[in-house]
Amino acid sequence: MPDLYLFDGYNLLHAGPFAERRELVDALASFVATKGARGVVVFDGAGEEAERGPLAVRFAADADAALERLAAEHRDRERVFLVTSDATVLGTAGRQVARLSSQTFFRELSPATHRDEAPGGLADKLDAETRAELERLRRGE
Repeated sequence: MPDLYLFDGYNLLHAGPFAERRELVDALASFVATKGARGVVVFDGAGEEAERGPLAVRFAADADAALERLAAEHRDRERVFLVTSDATVLGTAGRQVARLSSQTFFRELSPATHRDEAPGGLADKLDAETRAELERLRRGE
């Protein structure tokens, strides 16, 4: 059964270590890619929707309602993980949906954000142009 991660964009942005939306989106795209899963991050308001590899970036007038709808649409076909600290959204997502608070998610995410800092990895053997091209591919650009 495939995994689908649903992320409450601004809830995560305000709870985590990221200064801007793009940093958060990049971290989430890497996270779902390493899990072999798909993800959807939903932000309140208007913006440019995009695909970053296995992560869809969406905007909605009411992100909470959009997350509840997505959870309901997918919970019977996939294992759905809802990542938010919004108690209302967590309460209405349904029993079949796994729930993670933003703080718990960032504790689990933090080891993955530092993994490429270790010397001697493949990144150390690639020239800057190749690393940049791989980064563009990872982001789906």
